[in-house]
Amino acid sequence: MSKSTSATVTGKHYLDTNLAAIAVIFDMDGTLIDNTPFHYKAWELLFKKHDLGTLSREKYLNEISGVPISTTVNRLFGDIYDESAITALVHEKQLLYQQEFKPYLQPVNGLENFLADLKNAGIKMAVATSSDMADVNFIFNGIPLKQYFDIIITGDRVSRPKPDPQIFLKAAEELNTPPQKCVVFEDSVSGLKAANSANMKVVGITTAHPANVVSQMANLVINDYADINVHKLTALFD
Repeated sequence: MSKSTSATVTGKHYLDTNLAAIAVIFDMDGTLIDNTPFHYKAWELLFKKHDLGTLSREKYLNEISGVPISTTVNRLFGDIYDESAITALVHEKQLLYQQEFKPYLQPVNGLENFLADLKNAGIKMAVATSSDMADVNFIFNGIPLKQYFDIIITGDRVSRPKPDPQIFLKAAEELNTPPQKCVVFEDSVSGLKAANSANMKVVGITTAHPANVVSQMANLVINDYADINVHKLTALFD
């Protein structure tokens, strides 16, 4: 028989036998911070500058959001530019995004309280993002929440991008937690699909897509972290 674990969450002391066995994996862009409009704006500017036509929001959300920048740039420019030019375009896109987003950088509502509750409950946490470490550092230099996470998996640490589940499976492995005991928080279509393919519980956040779209790929839908707590999280495994 496994031992029960005792936790104090937001001032409430309770027993829960499942907390130590659960891990939570967060996407970053659109999940920890609501930066989707700013990534879209940066891609719009890049499309315009390089005569790629107009980028619709629908095309961005369904084909670009949640996918590593280098993957998208290679798809768009790989036939006409060499590797050094591709690298420069990736850097250019990121500079455009950071310039647009930096004045508005803040966590999604309720995030810090939720992370603190998870930490106090002894639940392991990871970030699994298609972004690189430079972008992760840009975010965590603006919102000091890095201390809550046990590990960070970036897109350059896997060979297959979302919607392949590799990045989430790698996070689960490094957290020493079976996939079926993991919960993924995601906003993008590619990320939601990846989490489902990893055989993990999925909480979808509506920063990029409306609830009726997210609900088709998630066990639970939230607008922000005021809609979720430790009890609701553990109830996903009941």
